[in-house]
Formats: sequence, C-alpha cells, structure tokens
Amino acid sequence: MAGFFREVARRVFAQELKDSNLTSRDESDQYAPQYLLTPTGAKVNRIFLVGTLIEKEDIGTDSEYWRGRVSDPTGSFLVYAGQYQPEAAQFLAECELPAFVAVVGKTSTYTTDDGNVLTSIRPESIQPVDELTRDLWVLDTAKQTLERINAFEKQEEPNAKLAKEHYTTDSAFYRSMVQKALESLRENV
Repeated sequence: MAGFFREVARRVFAQELKDSNLTSRDESDQYAPQYLLTPTGAKVNRIFLVGTLIEKEDIGTDSEYWRGRVSDPTGSFLVYAGQYQPEAAQFLAECELPAFVAVVGKTSTYTTDDGNVLTSIRPESIQPVDELTRDLWVLDTAKQTLERINAFEKQEEPNAKLAKEHYTTDSAFYRSMVQKALESLRENV
C-alpha cells in the first residue's frame, strides 16, 4: 500500500507516561494520528513496553473487555483489550499472574470530569517474555530517556520546547526516575 507506514513504538517508563497529558494531531484531519507529548519531549503514538503483568480483570458488561496492569520499575501501565484487540484480550484471559510481558500498543487518554488526564494503552499485541528481556528493555528505555532529557535541557528539538512550555519539567526528577529503574536491576541480581 503506497504511503502507508506505522508509527515507531516509543519506549517510555510508566511514570513519565502517567505524567503526560498533552495530546495533538499533526494535521486537521480527524483520522490523523494522535500523539501524546511526554514531559521529556517524546512524541508518542505507539508504545513498546516490557514489564510484569500483575493484575487482570474482565470489566466488560455485554462482552469481554479486559483491563491489565503492567508494572515497570517506575510505576504501572494500564492496558485495555476487547473485541477490537482479540489476540490481546485472549492473552489476558488465559495468562497466569504474575508474568513478564511485552506490549506494543497505542496510547490513549481520557479526561475525567474534574480535568485529570488518565493515560492507558490499547494493545496491538501482548507476548510472554523472560526476565532478561524485561531487564534489556529497562536498560534501553533508560538510555533513550536520558538522551531525551539531554536534548530537552539543550532545547534541541521542537518537541522539547513544546514540552517545556506545557509541563514544568524537572529534568532532575526524570534523571532520578531513570536511576531508580537502573537500581532495580541490581536488586534483582
């Protein structure tokens, strides 16, 4: 198909995704991809995460609709899968807890009545992985987060400028978050 491409799945820790609340579209077209801009300047449409699936629940009323909580060293991600994500929903239905999982999905935001923005992920796929895969994801995500923080501090990219205008980003906080994630790997040895 000419002109079709998939957005790159970004690596972002749970804490940074939870702190994100600025969404935008590149075009005025309602079908253009929606992006979530994180406090360190990551422009996320799709996300790749690896962590521990610690909770799952069928919250559907008329049909199965699964909610799962995937934990990384900085917090947790909520994933929701139903009839439009049948493979992911089936995985959640059959998976034994706890389990290391890799998730690729689209970010989604919901604004509550009191103005809070909640972020979640609609999984395109969920796969079982091992502890080594999770550890390598933490290392890669830490490296990419530190690169974004450095670019953010130097204001090298338009996304960094926009993030600085919208968020009161404390880069030391996110450096500390990365440090905490890396220290968690040492604790598991």
